[in-house]
Amino acid sequence: MQSLPKVSRRRMLGGAAAVAATGFPMVNSGQFRLSAASPVLYSRRAVDLVRASLVIDMLEVLKIDDRPQFYGAPLSAKDEADFRACGITGFHHSIGIYGPNAREETLTFLALSQGYVGRASHLFTLVDKAADLDRAKQEGKIAVILGMQNSEHFRTVADVKLFHQIGQRCSQLTYNSQNLLGSGATERVDGGVTDFGAEIIKAMNQVGMLVDVSHCGDRTTLHAIEISSKPIAITHSNCRALVEHPRLKTDEAIKAMAAKGGVMGITGVRMFVSASEPTAVPQIADHIDHVVKLVGIDHVGIGSDADLNGYEDMPPDMYAQLKAAYKASYAFRAKIDTDGYDHPRKIYDLTEELIRRNYSDANIAAVLGGNFRRLLGEIWGD
Repeated sequence: MQSLPKVSRRRMLGGAAAVAATGFPMVNSGQFRLSAASPVLYSRRAVDLVRASLVIDMLEVLKIDDRPQFYGAPLSAKDEADFRACGITGFHHSIGIYGPNAREETLTFLALSQGYVGRASHLFTLVDKAADLDRAKQEGKIAVILGMQNSEHFRTVADVKLFHQIGQRCSQLTYNSQNLLGSGATERVDGGVTDFGAEIIKAMNQVGMLVDVSHCGDRTTLHAIEISSKPIAITHSNCRALVEHPRLKTDEAIKAMAAKGGVMGITGVRMFVSASEPTAVPQIADHIDHVVKLVGIDHVGIGSDADLNGYEDMPPDMYAQLKAAYKASYAFRAKIDTDGYDHPRKIYDLTEELIRRNYSDANIAAVLGGNFRRLLGEIWGD
């Protein structure tokens, strides 16, 4: 199946401000343009599904540029237009912080994020309980879930409760490397969850913080699922059965996650989507299909692992620094973004692909956010 016609992000964004407040210009009774300047047409069914669904992207940062000068600046008109037009309500805003200053840098990240959200309260709202996602949808706002893609800031078990009180609602146990909790996906040896890691998982279960194993090694992933008394999440990963990469999850891990009631978010990072070309929206949907066939529709969602505009829009120096920070086993390709999934309306493109694959409206709504909403309600309460 063919994806929608590929257009540049800049052409697609050209008319965003004109339609952000008023909705979707109708072309005919069955198709719509989401931007006056865009040649891409979306079906009425896709538009209605996205507008009606609670869409939760369990790894969608507000901006990949996480420098303090971004968070200290006012929300730009362009960014606000993109947020209003994207169709996503729940943004899991989460980055990986590690090293000797992890605690201080994590506190800074959480404070800067809360300040950014608070200064634009007409658009954003922070998430405490799962019902805050429902409220944001009703009010036409963006719900921001504060999370971390590493847990090195937990120096003691008591820190879990402290950071939960500060606002953190999800924590990935490890990034790609070994820490005091367990092993990351690119470590040569995976020793599994440590004694300290098991204590941290127990504390997270007690306070109602979601356990995330997206970057964990295979053994650490399975240990965490077994140790946790509550369902866990793989917020942003893909299926190793389709692409051989250490950051992706085995069928064994996906089955164990689902048996515990967890949900896996499928990512759009190019080398995680396909090992060769084409690498576009249909190949992202292949991973959704694989999870559905393996464990059922109730255990798959979205975890894009980008911001609304993708990695290729980063300043060149930051882009180069990002790639240089990873081991060779990460196997970056020329591009990080997946074709057609690198613009603010990418959720509409994914929805169209699921429609083409004959998913029902109910099942598409589950993938777009219903499954994660159920999981988050179980972990956080309503």
